[in-house]
Amino acid sequence: MPAVFAHGALRLYLLALLESGPKHGYELIKALKERFGGTYSPSAGTIYPRLGKLEEEGLVVTETAGRRTNYRITPAGLAELNLRREELAGVEKEISASVRRLADNLREDIRSNMRGLRADLAATAEAARAGAASAAFSALKGSPAADSKSSLKEAELMLQAFRDDLRAELRQQAARQALSPVVLETLRTVLEQAGIAIRNSVRN
Repeated sequence: MPAVFAHGALRLYLLALLESGPKHGYELIKALKERFGGTYSPSAGTIYPRLGKLEEEGLVVTETAGRRTNYRITPAGLAELNLRREELAGVEKEISASVRRLADNLREDIRSNMRGLRADLAATAEAARAGAASAAFSALKGSPAADSKSSLKEAELMLQAFRDDLRAELRQQAARQALSPVVLETLRTVLEQAGIAIRNSVRN
């Protein structure tokens, strides 16, 4: 994946994040991840060296809070941030463009994966139909209507179990933090593609 931040832009954006108050490293990583809608999450190896550089330059200072180390912007850091507000606005625009670009790439990956899934489902359905036909030829007794009802019930139970499991997972995630637009778009795309694949399999 290409670099998300241009040279020096992450350094400036960290100062902007600290303007609202002291934060520890994990809070900054989380704030960046949320800003990118979950499509990008910087590593500790990316964030901490830049924070260390900002500290060396006197733009931030560290404060101990229990077992954590918080970073606080200094008057010198705030002065630099104020001088570079126009540049910061450009960074914000680039972040928005990056979010759209990363989301587009993610959607295309999902569509590509779903095309492969549809092919796998079609092959599985064909094998299942062939097996069912073979069993029908060899079976001499049994009720077709009962078999049909049994198959329908099994399919409905599988759909219900899938819905319940996914709903519980989404609720747990939403309790921790709001679902991002990218997550919602991913869910919409996957469900639409899965629905197409299942309908095609059922109708063939």
